[in-house]
Amino acid sequence: MATLQEKLISSVTQDRAEGPRNKVTVVGVGQVGMACAVSILLRELTDEMALVDVLEDKLKGEMMDLLHGSLFLKTPKIVANKDYSVTANSRVVVVTAGARQQEGESRLNLVQRNVNIFKFIIPQIVKYSPKCTIIVVSNPVDILTYVTWKISGFPKHRVIGSGCNLDSARFRYMMAEKLGVHASSCHGWVLGEHGDSSVPVWSGINVAGVGLQQLNPDIGTPKDKENWKDVHKMVVESAYEVIKLKGYTNWAIGLSVAELAESLIKNLKRIHPVSTMVKGMYGIENEVFLSLPCVLCADGLTDVIKLTLKDDEVAQLKKSADTLWDIQKELTDLK
Repeated sequence: MATLQEKLISSVTQDRAEGPRNKVTVVGVGQVGMACAVSILLRELTDEMALVDVLEDKLKGEMMDLLHGSLFLKTPKIVANKDYSVTANSRVVVVTAGARQQEGESRLNLVQRNVNIFKFIIPQIVKYSPKCTIIVVSNPVDILTYVTWKISGFPKHRVIGSGCNLDSARFRYMMAEKLGVHASSCHGWVLGEHGDSSVPVWSGINVAGVGLQQLNPDIGTPKDKENWKDVHKMVVESAYEVIKLKGYTNWAIGLSVAELAESLIKNLKRIHPVSTMVKGMYGIENEVFLSLPCVLCADGLTDVIKLTLKDDEVAQLKKSADTLWDIQKELTDLK
């Protein structure tokens, strides 16, 4: 007796697809992980998405919720499992999993707890997707990108931290608000550590090619009567403010990560301020990951732009590197 499917469909040939070409995995299905996943899906970047987490019920629920919206998506396959075999042959793996800082906990202790988590996650990624590019989103992102690089054994161009891509987006948005134009028309970089010691490059900010420092030589300094320095202060404080108001940040980082994934998957060669290994640059002597303007394409992070920084900006970048190294040098058991 023929099934309904057999009565409906007459096959011409077998599907000989050899598997996904643009598979993306998101590790961790918390608020940040799902914001990354949804942002990537809505950009129609992938022909398969895999979700991984240790919380099986939440994992299954998130997968079902997305599959119920399949009609509105252009991704034909969405899978989820706590077993990393589901991630096999990923082109890009986004890591958002990790421990949260507890009240009164030192940053070093938090990082060491995350090292222990990453020692399980990263080898699984490498096992099933040995040719992937890893985007690390978990905080503290610069140190955990270094940890991922060490544990994975990947070349440095295939381990990227989301870094200051979001800081720079916030910077440009707040510049735009102050000037009354759209953020995409404001150009400027926040570099260094993703966090309190990040470095705003005031010497390079411009609108339509007009350098703002040429118009206001004191911009970003305590002498500036217009208090542009407050723009970077708001960038640093903005995540704390959002967390205070809603308990976490997720949408902006999700959109930021989707932008990075698009540059990798579509081989766009766009320049993003992301975290990469900076030893030997700007007088930095230790193996630390900091954000610099980097070219992202199908092969990963292929080039770093040599910015002409002012002496005080270089000094801040070195200080940012020292801040990270003071924690990194105490980490144990990264093999």
